[in-house]
This record gives sequence, structure tokens and C-alpha cells, in this order.
Amino acid sequence: MEGSSAKRAGAGQVDTGRLLGIASEPGSWLTSGRDFGKTHHSPLRQINRDNVASVGFAWEYATGTQRGLEATPQMVDGVVYASGNWGEVYAVDARSGQEIWRFDPKVNKQWGRYACCDAVNRGVSMWKGRVYVAALDGRVFALDAATGAQIWVAESIDDQSRAYTVTGATQVAGDVVVIGNSGAEFDARGYITAFDLETGQRRWRFYTVPGDPAQPYEHPELEQAAKTWDPQSRWDVGGGGTVWDAMVYDPQLNLLYVGTGNAALYNAKERSPAGGDNLYLASILAIDPDDGHLVWHYQQVPGESWDYTATQHIMLADLELGGRQRQVLMQAPKNGFFYVLDRATGELLSADPYVTVTWAEGIDMATGRPIVSAQADYTQGPKLIYPSMGGGHNWNPMAYNPDSGLVYIPALEAGMVYFDPTPGQHDYLPKSVNIGVVGLFREDLAALPPELDALLPPVEDLLAGQPEEPTRTVLRAWDPVSREVAWEVERGEWWNASGVLSLGSGLVVQGDATGVLRFFDGKGGAQLHEIDTGTSILAAPASFELDGEQYVVVLAGFGGAVKWQMYPPETAAYQRGNAGRLLAFKLGGSTVPKPPELPPLGPIPEPPPLPEGADLARGNELFDRHCALCHFNEGRGRPSNLLYMSAGTHAAFDAIVRGGARVPLAMPRFDDVLTAEDAEAIRAALISRASDARKAQQQAAE
Repeated sequence: MEGSSAKRAGAGQVDTGRLLGIASEPGSWLTSGRDFGKTHHSPLRQINRDNVASVGFAWEYATGTQRGLEATPQMVDGVVYASGNWGEVYAVDARSGQEIWRFDPKVNKQWGRYACCDAVNRGVSMWKGRVYVAALDGRVFALDAATGAQIWVAESIDDQSRAYTVTGATQVAGDVVVIGNSGAEFDARGYITAFDLETGQRRWRFYTVPGDPAQPYEHPELEQAAKTWDPQSRWDVGGGGTVWDAMVYDPQLNLLYVGTGNAALYNAKERSPAGGDNLYLASILAIDPDDGHLVWHYQQVPGESWDYTATQHIMLADLELGGRQRQVLMQAPKNGFFYVLDRATGELLSADPYVTVTWAEGIDMATGRPIVSAQADYTQGPKLIYPSMGGGHNWNPMAYNPDSGLVYIPALEAGMVYFDPTPGQHDYLPKSVNIGVVGLFREDLAALPPELDALLPPVEDLLAGQPEEPTRTVLRAWDPVSREVAWEVERGEWWNASGVLSLGSGLVVQGDATGVLRFFDGKGGAQLHEIDTGTSILAAPASFELDGEQYVVVLAGFGGAVKWQMYPPETAAYQRGNAGRLLAFKLGGSTVPKPPELPPLGPIPEPPPLPEGADLARGNELFDRHCALCHFNEGRGRPSNLLYMSAGTHAAFDAIVRGGARVPLAMPRFDDVLTAEDAEAIRAALISRASDARKAQQQAAE
């Protein structure tokens, strides 16, 4: 229905002129990264090295959610806009945190089953009085920025027989709004779709990988891409290349930049047996938003086989390189190389490792292609490879300070053992995980279950001659001109990489999963201040100014990627629960009100008797395939630990798992892939696991 702007006339009036002139309004934050280049830098200087110790709590807004919050809030004309789980949107008064409106897209929670990395959302787009957001189920909404009333809704997912979801932020580009999708770990074929800003009518669609060559090509670029794929490729699995984040628009060049994702299947030798680069996987695409045609492309990982997506944060900036001022695109993608490209032409200007890299020896600057190492080939046996599937940098936004010339990257140092347990024999499972490869962090090798241990060579052989770099997160300051690390700060465990904010005063702000918001000196990384919020933080903060006061705001809530399977004991989510919050801070603020500590989890209750004739091997296999992504059964909090199931849950197990009794509570149904016998085998496996864990608890208590 048509929305009215009577409540807040003129709300959300972002346009091209305002974005290009953002230097004249330093107190605003108009896009997910503040400016059109998404630098995540605020020029504000009120909070500085001398007074940062007095920054404290200003206000909070409760989202009412219990999952990962990843969006960066935006502040436009006194209103903070932020998105949350499932594609919810919150509009709150920037001075007080008082709710103005709230939008719930009312997603069927069954869709959570197909979200590899939680039911998250990474942001909205503000444009000429409207808020554009995509829900997890693929619907795209135009909302009235003043009231939250729905203006139009459009469908971006046509083929619902596959496991598509949408977790990324929308991107306004010219007179269209664009959205991609997720699902390459399942069976998705990637594409982006552009909708008319005014009407919501579909204007164009660009597929990032070709489909079955027996079918017509949807647009000319796919005919060229198909030449880089084996005609007998595993088209049944979808191909991947999903655009689940990383879009940015240059209004001066009228180019939309898109980062594409990983392959499906992962193993290129099974996915495309005859070889080939497999365009446009793991690539940056420059697209004309007027008609959706490709202007240029750069593929970072030809023949992608390691989950090395190019969907990480892309930012635009102007750099002086070789005595010339260049309009550049910068990205620190998963593959561990920091790329600088000319954003008008796609010319590769530099590519250097910003974390430990062993899959490639470097980038050939003459061709732009990686020099792939022998260590990268896990098809001849398990290999320890850097970086891991988690990448040198994941979705968490980095930030660029044009004054210091530094990019601040939430980096992950991690090696991973890759192997294909059934090379050439992957059976396609519709709407299920279909990566075809196992990945184990280096630290996992110390305590492997017998079924995995039997597939690997001795640990000492895997580690021989490889880096001794432990798994850890680092806040790393990278100089894109001198192409080197300026400084770094150790940030702890692998789950502790959160988004970054840069301030004009030279400060760098980053939260963490322990619930602490930290302020660092951007010159050398010294920590100057910390605020214990009591809620885990993964998202990037933003900063704005109103009535002469500078604020820092951040969404807090644990989840996303591997992290949503469990709450490590060090996290605030484990200690105090995971109630989502939008938090604001200012100079002279007070102590943050923290959620109360949770009581101890307690002993595992005695499970019911094991069913007669239980097939535990099959039950464990089915659990690991369909359930373990959410039910890690360690720690506490969401998602639930199934070792603690009550007698009532055991009795209703089939009704829950196959009958959908708890879909409204975000527990999806699995009757399309599990029989009643399968569900009972899973329940038996859980009884066995609970019994073993209970005995271990009792022995530890003696």
C-alpha cells in the first residue's frame, strides 16, 4: 500500500547530490559505510585521544531478537535506521533511542533452515524518503522512511526448489535498487536482480555463473563465461557464485561493483572436470546499472576450490599511486591478498598478502592471475592451507582513514586442512549442504572423532614444512600505498573478529564477542578506552553528531557464520544471554546497563532408554548432515543444546523435526529429506551422546 510521510515530513531524503556533498555534513551517516564509497570513516573529531576515556552509555534500543546482528546503523536527519534478523528494520530517535517505527517482514521461519550463517541482515539503503531492505526469504521492500509503511514489495527468488536466502544489504544504483542472494553452500546459482526504485518492477538480472548449456543463455556475458566451464560440469548443484554482500555504486562513473562468491561444489576437479577458470566465481564485476551489462571483470581465484569468496567489503577511494591520483577500488577478500584496482577500467594496481597465504605464491601482475602453489591441491590428499574457509577477512566491515592513509582490517589468521572424503562421488542433495569438501581448523587436529581421524595422514605429516601461525584474530592496519602492515593488535580467538569504525580524530573503534567496545589510537594501535556492554558485538560501529554531541552507535548480538553454532564461554552471549541491542555512546556518558548473568547450565538430565535396535551410526551421520549446523550441543544459549532435551521434547521429536511443530520458533521442518525412521535414528544418536556426556559430567564432579 502507499505510505504517508505525514508523521515525519522529509525523512530519509538521501540522493546523489547529498552523497557527493557529504563533506558538508560530517555529522551524518548516509549509507551502510557512511559515504558512497563505504569507507566506514567519520570525519568527526569531538571524541579524541584526550577525552575518549569519558565516553560512556547514552541510550539503548532492544531489538527483541536472540541472533546475530551484523548491520551498520545509519543516521539521517535525526533518525537512526538499522536492520536485524529476518530483514526487520528499526527506526529510532537518534537523541534518545525511542522507537519511531519498526517493520517486520513476517518471514516464515522455515527459511532459517537454508541460512548457512544465521538469519542475519547487513543493512538497508536510504533513498529519497524511502528505506529499501531485503528479507531472508528474498522479498525486497520499499518502506516509507517516515512511517515504515510498505510502499511496494518484489520477489527476488524465483526458483524456490533451491536453498536461496538473502542476507546482504540492498544497494541503490542510479534508478534501481539491487540485491543478490546466498546459498552457494547448498545448491544455489548466483545472480543479482535490479528493481525500479519507484515501482518495484524488475528491470534486469545478471547471473554470475552459467547454467546448463542445454538451456539458452540468459544474457550475452554467460556465453563467454560458459567457455571457462566444462560442458559436463555439475550443473545440478547450482554452480554457486552468489552475491551475499559486497556491492557499492560509484555515482560519478555510473558503475555498480559486485563481489561474487564461492563455488558449488568446492572441488573444481569434480565441479568442472575438464578444468577452466569458471567465470564469474570469486570475481569483482563492474556493471552498468542502467541495463545490467558487464563493463569489466576481474577474477581473483580462477577455478575457485577453497571457499575464497570475493564478497567481502568493497570500498572506493582516491589514492596517489606512482605520482598519479587514481580512483580505486580496494578489497581484502577471503583469499588473503589485498587488492587495489582502477575502478574505471578494472586494471590491477596491486595485490599483496595481508595475512598468511600458502594457496598461492603471489599474484602475477602481468596477467593478474594467482601463482597457485602445490600446497593448494587437496585432491591428491589432505593439505593444510592458509587462509581457511573463514578467509583472511570475512563480512565484518573494514575502515579507511584518508588522513592516515590506512585501512583497518579485522583479519583472521587461520590455516585449515582441506580434503575431499569421496572424490568424484558427491551425491547431490536438494536444498541441503553440497560443498563436497571437509575443512578442519589447525587446532581441530588435536581431538578428531575416529571417523575423521581415519581419513587423515599423521598430524606431523600434515604440519611438516607449513607455517606455525596459530588461529587468531588481529586488527591490522594496512597501508595500500606502501603495501605493508603499519601496525596490528592481537584480538584473540577466531570468533572475535568484529567490524571497524575510523574517526577523523585518528581513533579506531571495534567491538568484540566478549561484549567490550574498544577505542584504539589509529597511529600505532594502543588501546585508549574500553566499555563493557555485556552483549557480544560483531557488527561495525557508526558515528554521527546531533546538537553538538558526537555519538558512536553499534548493534550488539552474537551469531553469523560458524559462530552461531555455539557460545564460547568467554563471550557475553554465553555469560549473559544474547538479547539484541542497539547501543549508543557519547562523551560524559554513564555506565552501560548490562544484562544479568545467567545461572549455571546445570547437569544433563538422565536421557530416556536407547530405542531397541537403534542404528547409531546412521543417526550420527544424519545429525551431522542436517542438524549440526545449528545444534552444536556445546555451550549454552541459542541454538539449543539437544543433550538437555526434556522427556516432552523426546516424545514430540518427530512432530518437531518432521512435522514443523516449532517452525514459528525458528526450528524448521525436515520431512522432505527425513523419514520417520531417520528422525528416530537421530533421536537415538542424541540419547547416546547425552548419556556419554552425562557420565563425563558426573566423573568430572567426583
